[in-house]
Amino acid sequence: MLESNNDILYVVIPAYNEEENIGDVVKEWHEVVSTIGSQSKLVVVNDGSKDSTLKKLTELAVVFNQLIVLDKPNGGHGDTVVYGYKYAIDHGATYVFQTDSDGQTRPAEFPQLWNVRDEYDIQLGFRKVRQDGFARWIVTKVLRIVILFQFRTWITDANTPFRLMKVAPLSQLLEKIPKGYNLPNVLLTVMYKKEGYKYRFVKITFRPRQGGVNSINIKSIAKIGQHAVKDFAHLSKSIFR
Repeated sequence: MLESNNDILYVVIPAYNEEENIGDVVKEWHEVVSTIGSQSKLVVVNDGSKDSTLKKLTELAVVFNQLIVLDKPNGGHGDTVVYGYKYAIDHGATYVFQTDSDGQTRPAEFPQLWNVRDEYDIQLGFRKVRQDGFARWIVTKVLRIVILFQFRTWITDANTPFRLMKVAPLSQLLEKIPKGYNLPNVLLTVMYKKEGYKYRFVKITFRPRQGGVNSINIKSIAKIGQHAVKDFAHLSKSIFR
C-alpha cells in the first residue's frame, strides 16, 4: 500500500525510440502515481525520438490524466533525465523517482522505497542480475572501479535507473553538475555519498528489455566510457576539493 501524507511524487521517464514499450510502461507507472494522489505526475520526456513514440505518448495523455508529455530535441539520456528533474522541481514535486522506458524495472518494487522515504535523501535499486546483455554488465563493473579510482569511494550501482530522491537535496546537487554532462545520474550518486546524505541501495529485479532495440551498442558504450574517465578526473578536482 502506498501512503502519500501530502507528498507529491513525480516519476520521470526519459524516452527515445520506445514505440514498442511506451504504452505498457506508461500504464504501469501511471497506476503508481494515481495511487499516491491526484497531484502526483508521471512525466515522460521524449528525447527527439525518430519513431512514433511521441505520437503514442500524445494519445496516451488523453487516457491517463496524470501523464505529462514533454518533447525536446535529442540530447541523450543524461540531458533528458536532468530536463525531467528540473521540470519536477519547478512544478512542486516533493519527491522525484526516475526509471527508464524500456520496461526493465518493476513498479511492484517501488513501495519498498516509497514507504520509508522520510528516512533517506536517496534510495537506489541495485541490479544484482542484469538481463540486458554482457556489454552493459561489463560497463557496471568497470564503472565501479573507475569511480573508486577517481572519487575514492565504492558505489554498488551508480547509474541505476531506479532512484527515489527528496527534492531539496536533489535541487542543490543539480546545480553542481556541468551543463550537458552525459552521466548526471552517476555523478549525483557519487555526490550523495561523498557529501554525507542519507542513502541506501535495495536489490531490485531487472528484467530483459520488453520490446524494441537497445539504442546503446558497444561502440557508443566505449565512447561514453572514454569521456567518463576524462570527465571524472576533472570533476573530482572541481567538485570535491
